[in-house]
Amino acid sequence: MTVYRLPRAHLFPDPAEAEPSGLLAVGGDVVPERVLTAYAQGIFPWYETPPVLWFSPDPRGVLPLRPESTLRVPRRLARTLRQGLFRVTLDVAFDDVLRACAETPRAGQRGTWITRELAATYRKLHAQGVAHSCEAWLGPRLAGGVFGIAIGDAFFADSMFHAARDASKVALVGLLRHLTAEGFALVDCQLPTPHLATLGFTSWPRAKYLRALAKAVRAKREPAKWQLREPNGAPAP
Repeated sequence: MTVYRLPRAHLFPDPAEAEPSGLLAVGGDVVPERVLTAYAQGIFPWYETPPVLWFSPDPRGVLPLRPESTLRVPRRLARTLRQGLFRVTLDVAFDDVLRACAETPRAGQRGTWITRELAATYRKLHAQGVAHSCEAWLGPRLAGGVFGIAIGDAFFADSMFHAARDASKVALVGLLRHLTAEGFALVDCQLPTPHLATLGFTSWPRAKYLRALAKAVRAKREPAKWQLREPNGAPAP
């Protein structure tokens, strides 16, 4: 397999040419335009120090939302949701969620892939109504959250964090229910994990994922700040 060096133009090689590890290309920058171009083709940046590394793994972690959502809520998590311990919001504390995702220590990782340059890009995309967050609050405290990017009918869940048990799952379920209600087609979590499998995420061959993604990203949606809504369509308090 060949690892490509990216040109100045925001162009990427065919994801099918990625190495078994998923590594496809090296170099370039992480400005918003290039990042969006990559995501729309099933490619994402993943690196701790320069140069930028671009990946398209096989298989891919996906939660289909259409024609029928595969979201599952485990019994313990369903009990937590019923108890109403957490208040869930959308796009209320994007920067705080982003910072927490970057700074929260993770087992087996020495640093963070959310570099200063990537964080700046995500903030710009949020200001443009393209990147979004879902937050779980325990009283006045931000207890967990998830953020990602929306392109057409696809949502790319980039990272999540928790500072209280189940908080990140509560935020993710809130986000997934919002995406389902809004008619999104799929959620991409990049790599399949046992943790996400408990919520219904499944493992798709890259070729199947890329076919579904190409259709999903063609949908037209106006960038906007998101807000949770009640079942009757009214904005949530």
